[in-house]
Amino acid sequence: MPKSRRNPVAKKRKNFVVDQHTLDAARQALGLPTDTATVHAALDAVVFRAELYAALDKLAEADVFGSARC
Repeated sequence: MPKSRRNPVAKKRKNFVVDQHTLDAARQALGLPTDTATVHAALDAVVFRAELYAALDKLAEADVFGSARC
């Protein structure tokens, strides 16, 4: 996983309901030891994906990939 984008100073306690089976599957897929680490990593992955898509959109707008479309 890429380095965390979280600001360690800006932590805030949250209480929410989550599907335990999904959380267990995510923890196993990510190879992490705790639920907290799993949630942090999953949120980081979502932010990274959004940043990646935004960068790809900018490249596409600049026609970096050429006019040919698949």
